[in-house]
Amino acid sequence: MSQVGLFAAEPRVLAEDGEGGIRYWPRFVGAAHAERWFEQLRDDVEWSSYSRPMYDRVVDVPRLVSGFPLDGSKPLPAALQQAALAVSAGLGVAFTHVGMNFYRDGRDSVAPHNDKLQSLVPGHPIALLSLGATRRMDIREKQPSGIPPKRRGWRLELEAGSVLVMSHASQKTFDHGIPKTTAPVGPRISLAFRVRPAGSR
Repeated sequence: MSQVGLFAAEPRVLAEDGEGGIRYWPRFVGAAHAERWFEQLRDDVEWSSYSRPMYDRVVDVPRLVSGFPLDGSKPLPAALQQAALAVSAGLGVAFTHVGMNFYRDGRDSVAPHNDKLQSLVPGHPIALLSLGATRRMDIREKQPSGIPPKRRGWRLELEAGSVLVMSHASQKTFDHGIPKTTAPVGPRISLAFRVRPAGSR
């Protein structure tokens, strides 16, 4: 496969730590690849919806989800295999799993959160590849104990073909989420590449 990422381009560095911090590449993948991958994944992936308890009621999760191991144990859609190779090669990380979110419109969202550290191999980053419509991600520093200082935060417009890389360490200090919006917005697919412990499904 030909090289599809602009790997030589310098990322925008949002936060630094000993593991690479939080970095954003707005044009990691070319527009033609991003568009084709979006269309193929939208149509070919078996998307699922689910509900979860929240306080005293059960609510629908406001997005569709899917996911695949990247160890060859399960056939991958061609577009996903190409995307995984591009992201792994561009970042030099052998990711083991990809989680997928399909935001159908502005009503779909994900609340501010951090990835569960027990489900990740320490020292390895999380890489989010965006396909489809641009959506805003809010990144906010967690509230430290004691007297609250001014917390850092960003409202980042995640473009098609962009990659946001967050270190394992950053999950302890920052939350991230995709807020709902009333503005007209098209569908978006997010591919979250992670390194999980051996035996994870």
